[in-house]
Amino acid sequence: MDSGLHCYLHIPFCRARCPYCDFCLVTKQDLQDRFFSALEKETAARLSLLEGVVLKSVHFGGGTPSFVPVSYLESWLETLTKYVSLCDGAEIALEANPEDLSIEKLRNLAALGVNRLSIGVQSYMPEKLLALGRCHNADEALRTTGEAMNIFGNVSVDLICGAEGETLEIWERDLRIALSGDVPHVSVYMLALEKKTLLDKQVRKGLVTLPGEKAQAAMYLKACELLEADGFQHYEVSNFSKPGFFSRYNLACWQRESYLGFGPSAHTFMADGVQELRSANTSSLVRYIAGPCDALGFSEQLSDEARISEKIFLSLRLSSGLSVDDLLRYHEGSSLVLDAVDQLKEQGLVEICGEVIKVSRKGFLFADQVAEELMPAKTSRQSSAGRRQEK
Repeated sequence: MDSGLHCYLHIPFCRARCPYCDFCLVTKQDLQDRFFSALEKETAARLSLLEGVVLKSVHFGGGTPSFVPVSYLESWLETLTKYVSLCDGAEIALEANPEDLSIEKLRNLAALGVNRLSIGVQSYMPEKLLALGRCHNADEALRTTGEAMNIFGNVSVDLICGAEGETLEIWERDLRIALSGDVPHVSVYMLALEKKTLLDKQVRKGLVTLPGEKAQAAMYLKACELLEADGFQHYEVSNFSKPGFFSRYNLACWQRESYLGFGPSAHTFMADGVQELRSANTSSLVRYIAGPCDALGFSEQLSDEARISEKIFLSLRLSSGLSVDDLLRYHEGSSLVLDAVDQLKEQGLVEICGEVIKVSRKGFLFADQVAEELMPAKTSRQSSAGRRQEK
């Protein structure tokens, strides 16, 4: 195992569930004591993976970590750092919602050691916040962003495009307000219909009508245009950063560095240069609390084929791209895949920069499909079809 490791803690509590959300969370506050007690047990049970490790980052995700008392977070960090050390300049990031972030809460989080705040603003527009079912209002979103910048500096703002009634003009106002706050990182998400969510049911019943794919694509491309013009680097499909303000934990996941997850639904990826293991905890909070030392939901050792698929898929989500040499190696030297690259280039979905294949601005809209076209299994099927036609 790499001497450096990243750590993720899933805190499954929210004030309310947004209509579009399918994350692992509950809104019952009375389970918090039992959850954090279970978390301490899970952490102790995984000492063999922790002892002597140097952590590069710690990421509090959820759910809404800012919703729970800071004392819970402090207690778990104290437990964790009994067994591991933090590297110099380690990132300690926390996801938060505006309605939770009083000045006192912001100062307490900073005192805890949190040095990166990711705020789920989603919008600064009153009508859009209502459509998204958010618990905060536009004034809270503006106030919180400004106060967080004063205390942390390293602040990311999440924005969603494609809400009911949203136009390109409304979306552009959202983006410009975010830019006016001088935040160094912005995450842009296109509203997706997740199965069994309230929003999915409302759309299927005709109670809610969302902007179409074409309108949503225009919003995404407008975000790329405005953010890049303001000095942001579009370093991953949904993420834009000023130099030096990338999310270290998220970037580690996309670059397939080892990370260890705690809490319900948390994922773990461990690579030691020989084998790679992926696992995830149960997504049932009840089951997790009942047996935190036996909370595994699934575990698998990745095959060579799965490794290659992940490398292609994740590399093409990043602006750093995928080297041509690596792509050919994944295809065992077959140049047939270069025909697929040429076709994608003709469609304006990829660009060749030196010896690196990068997804274009337009291509980011279709990153998953681009990756699918470059998978070994895909070109292998094309080769077989070609041989059949020749016969």
